[in-house]
Amino acid sequence: MNLLKQLETEQMAALKGKKNRTEFRPGDTLKVNVKVVESTYDEKSKQTKTRERLQAFEGVCIARQGEGLNESFTVRKISYGEGVERVFPVYSPLVDSVQVVRKGKVRRAKLYYLRGRRGKSARIGERIDRSEDAPEVAKA
Repeated sequence: MNLLKQLETEQMAALKGKKNRTEFRPGDTLKVNVKVVESTYDEKSKQTKTRERLQAFEGVCIARQGEGLNESFTVRKISYGEGVERVFPVYSPLVDSVQVVRKGKVRRAKLYYLRGRRGKSARIGERIDRSEDAPEVAKA
């Protein structure tokens, strides 16, 4: 195996051990909690103070690109009538957690066509996963 690939897989294993990563696909509605670091300078004590908080970004995953440590995903939401997209690296230390709010049923990997749509035409249907342990319906 290539030395770079080996180092990359070791880093991915170390990062996966710290946090549990949820599986998601394009079309899913995600809630991404991002760590925001705010730093302020206090004139009186002459020190820089840092505060860390979590900020939620909820929207539709429109793309996943890359592989390994370089993998990232794009989330799009509508904020005050304006479309906002944000790209998050999957293995970033600033991404605290990713929750799947709703699973979307789509037929393509990149949902860039949603950028030109508004209202009802921008909706995505819900995906219902068939699990293996579900009872089979008997045919008469």
